[in-house]
Amino acid sequence: MTMTTRRVVVAGATGLVGSHLVRRLCADRSVAAVHVLVRRTPLFTDAKIVVHVVDFTALPALPAVDEVYLALGTTIRVAGSQSAFRAVDFDANLAVARAARAAGATRAGLVSAMGANAASRVFYSRVKGELEQTLQALDFDALVIARPALLRGDRVALGQPARAGEGWATCLDRVLRPVLPKAVRAIAATDVAAALARRVPVAHGYEILHSAQMQGSAGWEDGIGNQGNSE
Repeated sequence: MTMTTRRVVVAGATGLVGSHLVRRLCADRSVAAVHVLVRRTPLFTDAKIVVHVVDFTALPALPAVDEVYLALGTTIRVAGSQSAFRAVDFDANLAVARAARAAGATRAGLVSAMGANAASRVFYSRVKGELEQTLQALDFDALVIARPALLRGDRVALGQPARAGEGWATCLDRVLRPVLPKAVRAIAATDVAAALARRVPVAHGYEILHSAQMQGSAGWEDGIGNQGNSE
């Protein structure tokens, strides 16, 4: 496509995956406007970016959009409690999805996590799974869910606190990578962003992108994807 027609909204644009996602969308000639919903002004600028500094607990009506990308996320340690974690990973993402749906969005992409399952005994995985399940009920024409393993990327450069667990796991991954299955290898945030940017505009129905599928996708020319909710 050479015509600029798509209007998108991104929540979590200053995050590890969201920041790469915004850059990809801005570079896409078919995208006319990228509305970013943030708590603070992002470090990057582009002629296509429209910044909305918002309170995610009281979102204003959004401008007309075609697609929504949900990349808000934290950890229980960073958030401070399970309830604070849920307020970001579930409540805020769902609020944006509903606001975007009301503004005309028919396509959605979500950064979830490997192991997401609404029936899980693990709180983190259960919240992720509950969000996936709830988003399906919003009846988007296309809902693409990325389930990455441990993310690789420079959080400090984005003004985020480094996550000790990610640091140790990334070092271990670097040593064991040749023998680790793709499904459990750490994955670059750029790969997750690339996979979502590629699939959301063309997907049909409910689609899951597993971590192994997304490995290296930032350098791929063709789309990828696994339709349906089979593991």
